[in-house]
Amino acid sequence: MWGDTLKKRLYKITAEKKVAGVCAGFAEFLNLDVTLVRVIALFLILASFSTMLIFYFICAIIMPDKNDIYQ
Repeated sequence: MWGDTLKKRLYKITAEKKVAGVCAGFAEFLNLDVTLVRVIALFLILASFSTMLIFYFICAIIMPDKNDIYQ
């Protein structure tokens, strides 16, 4: 219906990773600067008493790598 050109995929980008590339993937998906996403993620990790850290590592395991999708 919408076509493949409008379909956005969420993936991690290991080429730009600091830990696992999850923040870089979210930044590209949301069209934001990766540094801003990393600062927001750090704030959420501290504010949630590390619950967000668990979410981050779950995303790192579940999210596919960009290189695996676009080969």
